[in-house]
Amino acid sequence: MHPTIRAVSRFLLPFLLGCLYLALCALFLTPERALLLTGLMLAYVVPPAGKETVIPLGVALGLPWWLIGTSIALLDVLAGLFMALNFELAFHIPVLGGWISRFMDHGQAFLSRRPWLKKYYFTGVVLFVMFPLQGSGGIGASLVGRLLGMSRKAVLLAITIGAFLGCYLIALGSEFIWALIIARPLLGIAVAIAVIVAIIVGYFVYRWKMPRVEE
Repeated sequence: MHPTIRAVSRFLLPFLLGCLYLALCALFLTPERALLLTGLMLAYVVPPAGKETVIPLGVALGLPWWLIGTSIALLDVLAGLFMALNFELAFHIPVLGGWISRFMDHGQAFLSRRPWLKKYYFTGVVLFVMFPLQGSGGIGASLVGRLLGMSRKAVLLAITIGAFLGCYLIALGSEFIWALIIARPLLGIAVAIAVIVAIIVGYFVYRWKMPRVEE
């Protein structure tokens, strides 16, 4: 295969797989739900929306927990696949390239404040993707894997496991809370508020303790 054709194929493959997934979903969903799912997936791609907000919103709007969970997890996997196939090229993409360069430049500082990543390697990357922390999607996890010296296949496998476990846990939790709100509104709302407060507190503790290598 000609090098140019191979490079273009590697670049387009993750996007084509994402479009194929949406096309398959459109065959089984109503047009309204298909449009809603597409909008939520696009919202996840554009910061600052994260899985901890997009997935509960999808469940609240009537999407099955497994569908929104799978869809958001797939985006992390496709992002990891893109980085595995186009790591060097990614440095030249506007905005993304600058973020990657800063991330890699501060890599040792990043890992020194997260010793569990160094200690557990594969499991550390899985946990990094599972929990909704800043930069913990497929791209961030790919960079962490590079810093840890992991192979591309190992990083992609860790991203896949972490993405699906994390998204399914959030989706199931959201489904439970939403069902509780419908059955027992006051209790359900109280549980939802407690979860939101815990997420906010955890986010600020994380930002306070961890250096912002992304800037």
